[in-house]
Amino acid sequence: MGVQQNRRSKARNRRRRAEVMKLEAPNLNECPKCHELKQPHMVCPSCGYYKDREVIAQKAE
Repeated sequence: MGVQQNRRSKARNRRRRAEVMKLEAPNLNECPKCHELKQPHMVCPSCGYYKDREVIAQKAE
C-alpha cells in the first residue's frame, strides 16, 4: 500500500478545487425584436418575445 510522503495543506487543496469550481459569466445574445441582451433560449425580459412570438404581455407605459 502507498504511504503518504508529505501532507498537502488545506490552502493548497482549496486553491486547486477553486480553479475547477470557477463560475463563468452566462452567454448573452441580442434580442432580434428589441436588440437588448438576453440569455439564449429564454424569453426576453425587456420585450417578452421568444422566437418571434409574444409570450409575456408587457404593460403599456
